[in-house]
Amino acid sequence: MTTIASGTDTLTRDVLTVLQPGFPGTTAPDWLLRRLGEGLASVGLFGRNIASPEQLASLTAQLRAEREDVLVAIDEEGGDVTRLEVRTGSSFPGNLALGAVDDVELTREVAFELGRRLAACGVDFNWAPSADVNSNPGNPVIGVRSFGADPDLVARHTAAYVTGLQSAGVAACTKHFPGHGDTAVDSHLALPRIDANPAVLAERELAPFRAAIAAGTRAVMSAHILVPALDPDRPATLSRPVLTDVLRGDLGYDGLIVTDGMEMQAIAATYGIERGSVLAIAAGADAICVGGGLADDETVRRLRDALVAAVRAGELSEERLADAAERVRALARWTGSAKASPSAADVTRVDIGLLAARRALRLTGADRFTPLTEAPYVAALTPVANIAVGDETPWGVTAELTRLLPGTETGSFAGEEAGHAALAAAGERRIVAVVRDEHRHPWMASALDTLLAARPDTLVVEMGVPQAPPRGALHLATHGAARVCGRAAAEVIAGVR
Repeated sequence: MTTIASGTDTLTRDVLTVLQPGFPGTTAPDWLLRRLGEGLASVGLFGRNIASPEQLASLTAQLRAEREDVLVAIDEEGGDVTRLEVRTGSSFPGNLALGAVDDVELTREVAFELGRRLAACGVDFNWAPSADVNSNPGNPVIGVRSFGADPDLVARHTAAYVTGLQSAGVAACTKHFPGHGDTAVDSHLALPRIDANPAVLAERELAPFRAAIAAGTRAVMSAHILVPALDPDRPATLSRPVLTDVLRGDLGYDGLIVTDGMEMQAIAATYGIERGSVLAIAAGADAICVGGGLADDETVRRLRDALVAAVRAGELSEERLADAAERVRALARWTGSAKASPSAADVTRVDIGLLAARRALRLTGADRFTPLTEAPYVAALTPVANIAVGDETPWGVTAELTRLLPGTETGSFAGEEAGHAALAAAGERRIVAVVRDEHRHPWMASALDTLLAARPDTLVVEMGVPQAPPRGALHLATHGAARVCGRAAAEVIAGVR
């Protein structure tokens, strides 16, 4: 075991301590193990690192053989954003489904069970939950990742999620501070801006973060968004007024502050990852998340050298860096001592995800619907997936309908001719049209118009935010596209439970 390398100076150790890099592959590369020996204190896991629970447990054991107190972080929200089940879809519905049910005990149980599975694989730090209030229905990156558009609802479920996750011994990281819900731009691609006034921000965006802090969240993740009412010049991740004055000062938060991925274009294309990382630590961030897109030793070296040079040039105080590093170590100490709560384990059920997905379903037209007995044609009207969700995770109802109604066929359609193409492919079969955020995609709404005009008995499954008016012979709103949401919908379509 190596906790502090004897050959590395204090400044370099502190710099490595504040980095949370990713890496390729399902085993730890030699360069990563070497960096752990030099002082690296955290690693971030993504879908590319996970093949199975057994493999993940072996990987985390490999990391801890090099450094016992390493923080192993993951971006596992459940629902649409899953890394544990990246190739199959999640066993848990996401935040919007939980918000639709609005049972805080259910949310706590789901978060506990998700945390229990993470802990069993050796993961002790989860970059979740999303506390964003999805007040802009056109939001391209939050959507079903939010508990909803009501600040009070989001606040109580954020607190319940934090409590459940941390009762399993996994540190929660509430995101994306000060709130990414009222944006029309994806920060993976550009710099979003929220023009709300301070009173609105306090009542809407900040309310869930106050609840998370009261619930004891161990970490908060910053957002790469410009909020002129708080800082007209720099995005939140790089803003001392946002991170130090508001989060530390006004909200009284004393835990770890971690950045969103620094390779996201909102930062990388405006400041660059090196300059951005220096500014983030100086502003009050304690840990630099990088590795979703950049996942190599060269990235670690570049950030290490930039931070060391900034301290030596007087651009970043050594005291601020040391404080940041100590907060990382403090979180590692907490995860090392945290144990799952026996009382929580007693009440959590292994099928809690399916139970939640079933309860989240909202049906329109069920009173006149007769379940299908013959295999249908599933027309998936497929938008481009946002980067947070990724395009490698399957979604929809086809897999579960095929299990219940063998012979089910499917096709994926997009663009102006999607409706006509789906009609031609379906032939005489009953059509199940699966959509995701119909209200955000005019071509999708047009395709549904075409399908329903020709085939009024078409069933419609909305797996995004249900903003468009329900239509179809039966309309099912699942409030998310996780595998378990697809199963809940398929059970209704096939009349099986």
